[in-house]
Amino acid sequence: MNANPLLKKLPLALAAAGLVAAAVWWAGRPQPVAVVLAEIDRGKVEATIANTRAGTVEACQRTKLSTILGGRIEVLAVKEGDRVQKGQLLMKLWNDDQQAQAKLAAAQMQTTRKRVAEVCTLAANAKREAARQSSLKEQGFVSGSREESARAEAEAKRASCDAARAEVGSAEAKLAATRVEQGRTVLYAPFAGTVAKIVGEVGEYSTPSPPGVPTPPAIDLIDDSCLYVKAPMDEVDAPKIGEGQAVRISLDALPKQSFPGKVKRVAPYVSAVEKQARTVDIEATFDDAKAPGRLLVGYSADVEVILAVRENVVRIPTSALQEGGRVLVAGSDGRLQARTVKTGLANWEFTEVIEGLAAGDRVVTSLERPGVKDGAAFTADGKPAAK
Repeated sequence: MNANPLLKKLPLALAAAGLVAAAVWWAGRPQPVAVVLAEIDRGKVEATIANTRAGTVEACQRTKLSTILGGRIEVLAVKEGDRVQKGQLLMKLWNDDQQAQAKLAAAQMQTTRKRVAEVCTLAANAKREAARQSSLKEQGFVSGSREESARAEAEAKRASCDAARAEVGSAEAKLAATRVEQGRTVLYAPFAGTVAKIVGEVGEYSTPSPPGVPTPPAIDLIDDSCLYVKAPMDEVDAPKIGEGQAVRISLDALPKQSFPGKVKRVAPYVSAVEKQARTVDIEATFDDAKAPGRLLVGYSADVEVILAVRENVVRIPTSALQEGGRVLVAGSDGRLQARTVKTGLANWEFTEVIEGLAAGDRVVTSLERPGVKDGAAFTADGKPAAK
């Protein structure tokens, strides 16, 4: 008797159903998450703080000059960008009236000096005549009244001489005063430097800045031989910063470079800028002023203050650290494992690990990707993890 055909087909049907079920399970299974892994190593970790807003390269000496008096510009002896020496003439206003007054005062002084020579010569002669009359009186050749008259005339001539000398001093003071007035209309460089900006042209009127009125200065002079970086630090971090601390200075104009330096000064007050956090300004100088090359005053800069340094410690990328001191470790079974670690020094790049990890472990740094969590299957950089 032949077997039922249906029974012969049953194993085939069951096998097909099994294959379908396996295919459905395979299609619906959780897909491994592609993650970026970083292998734990040993190295240096620093505790640092950085400025809250961009700092600025400043000159040790910078002055914005204006004449004391206003007037028409007669001489502009420099151009923007010129290098000048200390004492060099920069600008002169029209002051012909003051020069005329100075010439008049000089002429009056010369006249007064000549008057002194005349009067004092007469006084010397009168003195000698009084001495001669006194001698003649002692010999009985002249009367006492004649001798007294000669002596009185000598004293009067001496007084005239003294008065004339005093007039010379007055004339000299008047001449000095006219020269001071001329100095109110000229500008000389108070130090060697570079002319950054000039406001005004020859023939235009230059106005000094009265109190409370923000009038632009006539000449902006910068001494760029000495530069430093001024940067605002959060008021919370200010107590941690002191003079002499090591810093790293970076400049937007010189990307991917940093230069060692020192804290030169910490401001003794807090700056409250509208709509900004309260900050404390610090000043930092370069250890080697020539290292950055030629810097321009006004360059934007950042200052990173180094608070502490640990060498040859176990460290992880700071981006791998989750809230509560947790990290995700790549397990040998192809799944992520949450682990709590004890940390030490930290900065934006590395965090010191005191307990919980060892060199050679791999941790996840792409925590922002969907599905990255404890127990999730993973692939490293898109490739299956080693089993």
